[in-house]
Amino acid sequence: MLFSNGECMRKFCVLVTCVALMALAGCAKDISPQTYEVGSVGQAASATPATVVSWRYVHVAGTESVGTTVGAVAGGAAGSAIGGNTRVNIIGAVGGALIGGLAGGAIEGGLTSQKGIEYVIEVQNGGLKTIVQGPGPQFAVGQRVLLLQGNPARLIADTRWEN
Repeated sequence: MLFSNGECMRKFCVLVTCVALMALAGCAKDISPQTYEVGSVGQAASATPATVVSWRYVHVAGTESVGTTVGAVAGGAAGSAIGGNTRVNIIGAVGGALIGGLAGGAIEGGLTSQKGIEYVIEVQNGGLKTIVQGPGPQFAVGQRVLLLQGNPARLIADTRWEN
């Protein structure tokens, strides 16, 4: 048997969970308009002139899928090692999986959430559009920008109007 007692198993599960959740901190999707994924390089995109009408800070919720899974597995394994008879082990595994999944999801969500800015822009034909992107660079109300169509879409400064 790999783990001779429940305490060793619980410590191992906690260690695995912590390592997995720390790795998630680096997995948050970069929402900066300066960051491009490799597949976007060399792809032509339309640019639509626009003017910033308003903006506000927003919270971009993080992901919870991997943390929930890792937490549930680790919690289930740790809960099953409670001891006693088979019934107690099953109840411990189910309870541990539920608690571990909730905790893992909450931790991942906290580690991967970000701050962003929601812009309302008026495009040249008079239509309004909204876009959320990272907090920098920040554009002022009335500033002329270019809406770059793509996945993701992004705003950049329209420097044609600068002296």
